[in-house]
Amino acid sequence: MKLNYKIIFHFLGLLLLFNGGFILIATLISVIYQDGVTKELLLSGITTLLIGGFVMFHTRNHRKEMNKREGYIVVALGWIVMSLSGTLPYLITNAIPTFCDAFFETMSGYTTTGASILNDIESVPKGVLFWRSMTHWIGGMGIIVLAIAILPLLGIGGMQLFAAEAPGPGGDKLHPRITDTAKRLWLIYFGYTAAETILLQVAGMSFFDAINHALSTLSTGGFSTKNASIAHWNDTPAIQYIIMIFMFLAGTNFVLSYFAFKGKVQKIIKDEEFKLYFKFIIVFTIIAALLIYFRADVSESSVNHPMVFGELESAIRHGLFQVLAIVTTTGFVTADYTMWTPFLTVFFFGLMFLGGSAGSTAGGIKVVRHLVLIKNGFLEFKRALHPNAILPVRYNQKSVSGNIVFNILGFFITYMIFFIIGALVFSMFQIDFESAIGLSASSLGNVGPALGDFGPVNNYAALPPLGKWWASFLMLLGRLELFTVLILLTPFFWRNR
Repeated sequence: MKLNYKIIFHFLGLLLLFNGGFILIATLISVIYQDGVTKELLLSGITTLLIGGFVMFHTRNHRKEMNKREGYIVVALGWIVMSLSGTLPYLITNAIPTFCDAFFETMSGYTTTGASILNDIESVPKGVLFWRSMTHWIGGMGIIVLAIAILPLLGIGGMQLFAAEAPGPGGDKLHPRITDTAKRLWLIYFGYTAAETILLQVAGMSFFDAINHALSTLSTGGFSTKNASIAHWNDTPAIQYIIMIFMFLAGTNFVLSYFAFKGKVQKIIKDEEFKLYFKFIIVFTIIAALLIYFRADVSESSVNHPMVFGELESAIRHGLFQVLAIVTTTGFVTADYTMWTPFLTVFFFGLMFLGGSAGSTAGGIKVVRHLVLIKNGFLEFKRALHPNAILPVRYNQKSVSGNIVFNILGFFITYMIFFIIGALVFSMFQIDFESAIGLSASSLGNVGPALGDFGPVNNYAALPPLGKWWASFLMLLGRLELFTVLILLTPFFWRNR
């Protein structure tokens, strides 16, 4: 069956309309703060809207059918098209003059990685900074999922797109109709963002800083409006605790948030992935906090003096913050954790491979995949002793099909292969071993801060242009969970059947 190219381009045009609309919101911020780039942002938004409208108009007579192949193409190309059009505000305002750097920053935004090439963030016009944070927020829940809520207007079912956008094993649906699912998820997402904005403002942030950090937190992105990131507020622990709460929520399955609002607390308590996610954070925080308290000096690795309520509280706060920031792949920093101890540097590097929950905005491998792999590993011991026994992997008291287990095994192996390939490619650009493995793990896991020359207090400006393109590819690969992108590179995908 031939690909329905018209519907693919029609959908890409719709995404450009969304992007143009969001750029106009950033233009409004520019008007409010009179940052001097209003005309440039307005031009960026109108240009994007015109291109999107032109594409939609010329593909309006399309066959209203979308199969899995078209779904995969729209998701992967959608992210690339959004990133390409998202460079306009940077280029036209001259905030980021080169296309390579602008594309890197935009892809880092949409994939919620949070890696930046900006050396002086605080000198960037406020409208551009807001657009930068907005790319996180759009990418966090997925522009594709947002558009699914609009698909009924086009007379198209959105199930194929949802499968491609969220290919992980967590397949819980809130409502039988996928459009209603998308609407409920976005309502929760928007509600959390608004709540965090208000709380951060009450805690002492300006409204501009509060809304930007809320956009970055709920998307598990990590872009900040300050050069020192969250370390800028080390003398205001309340701000850091508020961000921690919302990082935790952003790293949990949003379906569980829906159940919580419906009063179905038992579903949350019984959820195996949530229990493991919660235990991981507690255990890892205890390890980090103890090592910080007895072995590290946070004040030396921090921009502002953090000892507000005593050394123990400071150790717990910084330990919990960095564990949450890396596990949820948000990437905010309160200190240079690579200066604490060599053990903690390796420890946080390992956490880059964990990831948040399935159905969250976090990147990484995801907790549920680790859970299934661990359970299957223990069952292999039993199978060795009882080869004829039927021992299925169970998750939330339900048997997991062999196909899903094989899919997870395949995903994990592919992920690790691309981590190794990623590090090898980075090393070809004369990047040292520590920095290369850090870059690969951080880009693929959508974490943000890496190790070595690209650690928590540095940025990616020193990365060569080819290295930035490679990092951008790894970010996209990690954000769309490998298979959605890699399947497009296979010959059989493009054969007409």
